[in-house]
Amino acid sequence: MKFGLLPALAVIASGAPALANDPTHPTVVELFQSQGCSSCPPAIANINGIADRPEILALTFAVTYWDQLGWKDSFAKPEFTERERDYARTGISQFATPQTVINGRASVNGGNRAQLVAAIRTQDRGPAGPAIEAAPGTVTIGKAATAQPATIWLVRYDARALSVPIRAGENGGRTLVHRNVVRSLSIIGTWNGMSKTVVIPTNSDPNLKSAVLVQAGRGGRIVAASRI
Repeated sequence: MKFGLLPALAVIASGAPALANDPTHPTVVELFQSQGCSSCPPAIANINGIADRPEILALTFAVTYWDQLGWKDSFAKPEFTERERDYARTGISQFATPQTVINGRASVNGGNRAQLVAAIRTQDRGPAGPAIEAAPGTVTIGKAATAQPATIWLVRYDARALSVPIRAGENGGRTLVHRNVVRSLSIIGTWNGMSKTVVIPTNSDPNLKSAVLVQAGRGGRIVAASRI
């Protein structure tokens, strides 16, 4: 399903060099949503439309604060809610759904395709971030200038199309299809500008893919990202 996004996103990749918007330096697009939110299905569809693009790392985070309103999200975890709260603390976002955060730099309504495309186009990270190199069991964050220590996050996500029949709540009677659903988010180290190698825990679930994010603080700008 294309949802009208792919032609516009192709322009992004074919224009002037965007050093943080290519398969080696993907733009990180984080959707915060809930299956219990009636405004979320368009945002979920927009993320699905870019989930396979190699120059974009699209991640779907299910939050918990809709769980008391008739339907408990099947993927929601408190740590995902806390991640959205961390972004709200920095002032770049609100604490609401559907919300899409681009590279930890800006947030838009995830259901608005025009806003999403514009943010992906404008919120490029530039060339200054460190290189990320993966090896069996480890990942190395290269040397680069940094103004503050950064958090190294390990993300495990399911890239398959996951269909969920919604039995109650605002979306009751619908079936929502999710892509790139985050199943775990963990801190595996910190980076202060010098080259650093950290151990990657074994992935015991063959359905999950992995990515590493290097981010200022806990909810600041993402300075580097890579699938591993």
